[in-house]
Amino acid sequence: HQYFSYQSFRPLQEEIIQSVLSGKDTLALLPTGGGKSVCYQVPALCMEGLCLVVTPLIALMKDQVMQLRRRNISALAIHSGMAFYEVKKSLENATTGYFKFLFVSPERLQTRLFLEYLPGMPINLLAVDEAHCISQWGYDFRPPYLRIAEIRKELPGGIPVLALTASATPDVQKDICDKLLMQSPAVFTQSFARPNLCFSAFETPHKLNKVYDILTKVPGTALVYCSNRRLTKEIATWLGQRGISASFYHAGLSSEERSVRQEEWIRSQTRVMACTNAFGMGIDKPDVRTVIHVGVPDCLENYYQEAGRAGRDGKKSYPVLLYTQQELKDLESGAEKKYPPTEIIRKVYQAIANYLQLSVGDGQGAYFNFDLSVFCERFEHEPVITINALLTLASEGYISFSESVFIPSRVMFIAGKEYLYRFEREQPELEPVIKTLLRTYEGIYDNEVNINERTLSRLLHISKEDVVRQLQSLAFYNVIEYTPQKDSPQVFFPYPRIPANEVNINQKNYEARKQRYLQRVRAMIRYAYGHACRSQILQQYFGEEQVKPCGNCDYCLGQKAKATIQHAQLLQWIARTKELLQKQPMHVDAIRKDLGLTRYQAEHMIDFALREEIFSYDNEARLVLPSA
Repeated sequence: HQYFSYQSFRPLQEEIIQSVLSGKDTLALLPTGGGKSVCYQVPALCMEGLCLVVTPLIALMKDQVMQLRRRNISALAIHSGMAFYEVKKSLENATTGYFKFLFVSPERLQTRLFLEYLPGMPINLLAVDEAHCISQWGYDFRPPYLRIAEIRKELPGGIPVLALTASATPDVQKDICDKLLMQSPAVFTQSFARPNLCFSAFETPHKLNKVYDILTKVPGTALVYCSNRRLTKEIATWLGQRGISASFYHAGLSSEERSVRQEEWIRSQTRVMACTNAFGMGIDKPDVRTVIHVGVPDCLENYYQEAGRAGRDGKKSYPVLLYTQQELKDLESGAEKKYPPTEIIRKVYQAIANYLQLSVGDGQGAYFNFDLSVFCERFEHEPVITINALLTLASEGYISFSESVFIPSRVMFIAGKEYLYRFEREQPELEPVIKTLLRTYEGIYDNEVNINERTLSRLLHISKEDVVRQLQSLAFYNVIEYTPQKDSPQVFFPYPRIPANEVNINQKNYEARKQRYLQRVRAMIRYAYGHACRSQILQQYFGEEQVKPCGNCDYCLGQKAKATIQHAQLLQWIARTKELLQKQPMHVDAIRKDLGLTRYQAEHMIDFALREEIFSYDNEARLVLPSA
């Protein structure tokens, strides 16, 4: 209550916290919105020392630090956007005993600098967020997570580890405990049932019309998840033209654009966000009423997490999956593209080296701009196969690949003081920016320091563009080294580049992961077809037994409707609807009111008629006869 203003715990939170406080290794599975962060924050605050939090998400890391500091809790983070000087300073601070939390990425754990400062850190708890990433059977396996076990060996005995995730099958749960060297762990699993969510799925080639239909029926904030960036813009534009406030979000936008659009949606200034899966992680918006997927995710873990962003306030909400038969066929046949042969992976690695002009032995510790479309066009590689080859190279530790890594602008003075004094007299128009840099950024004469052009713009009372031009001039005259910010896809080499023929993939694990992928895909396809209660399908997939039908999903409601709707009655409604449509196209709600049907009766009738191609939709989302 003192720090978080809560009067009580959510389900399982107190039990998890007590387990950690008693010194037990603990695995906690809480669904999206279940309050995972409190489970490590509260015990860490109850104990002396520092909680080391390992998380792969830079945006979430920054958000957690900001939230903790707002509550007057001292917290630090180390991520790829920081200069060496800042990283070193943060590590020094972590050893003082003043700070309560240090957030790091798994890649950071084996760096020489981190290991140098680790013995001096008064660590009281090791918290591992997104713990499914440590399991090679998980849907988002990341080899750097395996280094956490090595870190445990460096810590004094008795320091517990708390692993947290929102979705893990029984196999993945066991693998997490094994990989983290947990000793007799306490495992807490909250039910994956979400009684307030009404799950549904529809096979439809007319996805835009169906999205519009759903949004007109269900008021409130919505997310529309898309399979590619182009579609996010198309859907947002299409909805906007029909009077529904919508924006779009994907990793190809600048960090500033993403931040503004996210904030507008969180504040409900924008009703609908059409987005790729780059959006949503760590966002706490409780009143999302609808989450629509217009592309089929490749596993139920991803679908459950994204759909679970609906109804976090406990009120009735509607996750909807839209699919076509071709999509489901492509999903199952996509395993060959998802796991390309080793010879293809080696070709991609060699092409990356050629694209970046990297010689053997070069590149260690460096980020490189990487335009995937230009790369694929130049080297004639298929984009989907290329992306998966990049991800495989990343999972094997040869590179790291991110669709968007924000690296701030950096400046360091390289001119001697005599040269600088003479330069200021010869170029007086650049003197203000020199003075402002020296006064604003400590250590800029000895280290590369992150700077912000907008901050300099405000201090100098000139435009940001003028600031950039002046910094470029100073760099041209060898006064400073200036590295403009990067906010584009990046390739990172943790080790020196090697000859392509030395790239080796563990074939046994690679094939096993391919087979696990096929199992997950087939589970997703079974969910789409929906021959049982959708909530039951999800709960059983995650290992729950003896689960009851939810009564809210489209399957359960369809079973109720079938019990009350006779086939003859269905044909009668269709005949009356055809009479109405012969006069003019009509929206679904207008037809329902004219016929005096309930919403479920109308949907059952219209879905049947669409499947039989008795009706279709026009561009205005109205029902028409096929000949119209």
